[in-house]
Amino acid sequence: MATPAYLRIRTELEQRIRSGALPPGSRLPTEAELQQQHSVSRATAQRVLTELAQAGLVERHRRRGTFVAEGARQENLLRVVNPTLRGPEIPGRHAVDSASVIPARDADVELPGVPDDAPVNQLRRLKFDVDDNPIAVELSAVPFSLAPRMLDEDLAHLTVHDYFARTGVPAAKSRVYIDPVLLDEATATRLRLAPGGAVIRLRRLTWLTDGKLAEAMWHIIRPDLVEFFIEQTVLSTPDS
Repeated sequence: MATPAYLRIRTELEQRIRSGALPPGSRLPTEAELQQQHSVSRATAQRVLTELAQAGLVERHRRRGTFVAEGARQENLLRVVNPTLRGPEIPGRHAVDSASVIPARDADVELPGVPDDAPVNQLRRLKFDVDDNPIAVELSAVPFSLAPRMLDEDLAHLTVHDYFARTGVPAAKSRVYIDPVLLDEATATRLRLAPGGAVIRLRRLTWLTDGKLAEAMWHIIRPDLVEFFIEQTVLSTPDS
């Protein structure tokens, strides 16, 4: 028995949302666009979007369109740790909170192996949802000697690992630590939350091929809006 068209289309969109391929805030095709793309009736296209909304995966706004809901956000931890990443670690709009060159001792993240008086680029950004509410604070510190012109970049859209690849910085491996922490007052203010609440901090260290530190960074993310996962295939490979 053939799968109904509405179910096939809905399942495809749901899989893309849950996998992170369509991150929160992403605009879905309109009813008319679904009709054209899949050669279905308006009623079928309308049913697809209505059922996704009923499942809490999308939000429909009159005259604006249909967008992936924040409650549907799932973040793949393997994406955060990947040193070859070419897109933002956390998809969505970013805004620069501060950017400066400071001594390593004054950085808001520990930089193992970096001398206290060594200059580092420190970049702090906010991540927003589709309604422009802050959902995460991101802080990155990179030794100035590796990236003396990093702060000249378009910092709202900068991905540090991509910048390393473009400028020939030989990043080799990354490790992510998952830390439960209490919100300090400054971060709570940025996230519009009360201080002292429990949150998740993803802390990442990236090293060069020679073993020296390339970057130390963290994300502090609202736990009520994000679900983390790691996906691993259990299928056998031809060589196994």
